[in-house]
Amino acid sequence: MPTPRMLAVAALTLLLGACAGTPRRAAPWPGPTSPVPPPPSANVPDAVPRAEPRSSHGNPPFYDVNGQRYTILASADNFVERGVASWYGPDFHGHNTSSGEVYDMYAMTAAHRTLPIPCYARVTNLSNGRSVVVRINDRGPFVANRIIDLSYSAASRLDIVRTGTAFVELRTIGPGDVGAAAPTAPTAPTGSPVADAASATIAPSPPATVALYIQIGAFADPANAQRVLDRLQSNGVAHVFSVANDSSGRTLRRVRIGPIATVEEFDALAARLATLGYPEARLAND
Repeated sequence: MPTPRMLAVAALTLLLGACAGTPRRAAPWPGPTSPVPPPPSANVPDAVPRAEPRSSHGNPPFYDVNGQRYTILASADNFVERGVASWYGPDFHGHNTSSGEVYDMYAMTAAHRTLPIPCYARVTNLSNGRSVVVRINDRGPFVANRIIDLSYSAASRLDIVRTGTAFVELRTIGPGDVGAAAPTAPTAPTGSPVADAASATIAPSPPATVALYIQIGAFADPANAQRVLDRLQSNGVAHVFSVANDSSGRTLRRVRIGPIATVEEFDALAARLATLGYPEARLAND
């Protein structure tokens, strides 16, 4: 049975194909007689940022998936985002990405919903400090609360294959950027090969080693911030607070919840906030 991601990717492929011509589609892999894929090498190097033109595929002004509209960013410069990373592997290996390139789960690549493709980003696992550089060449993930889908090799380097998800920080980088040439050393992947990892029970995510908070909104009028805070507290949401922050010469009051320890806690709280009228719960970037 097709998964929600497969349906979303299929819909997106049709949409982006209509915008920029239909890309060649490779044969699905693995097939019924395909061998069990090996685990990734512990020495898969980081992607190396280089100047590239925007792909002719996968960069429409906007697109819609599952009733949600996504607007492609004009630039990848200075983009920072914290949230939950997931990974994708054998079910998509050998299929075309949104850029028209064939997905290789052993390459250091990733999918993002709105960054222009291709671009490069350093992704850091906030629970263990491991860091990799990936080339973003695909669209997704189209699952609530996820900000990036990593290739199998990238997920293995960050040690999130076993858990399935992890809190990460994503920072875009370009050729010559500070940090682009200073990756952490590759480490041996943890856990089982792909076939076992895909069928195993997903382990709980480890707690983040940094304090993470959900941000509900930033308000110039303190009274508006207080109304949101009061509404959340009156509905039983705990650990809600507001903090003043100077931004672009003005003071904003940010309403936040936390700290948030695990992905499971974040998912549960995000679902609850959606029922209260706050569907865009995101981790604060600081």
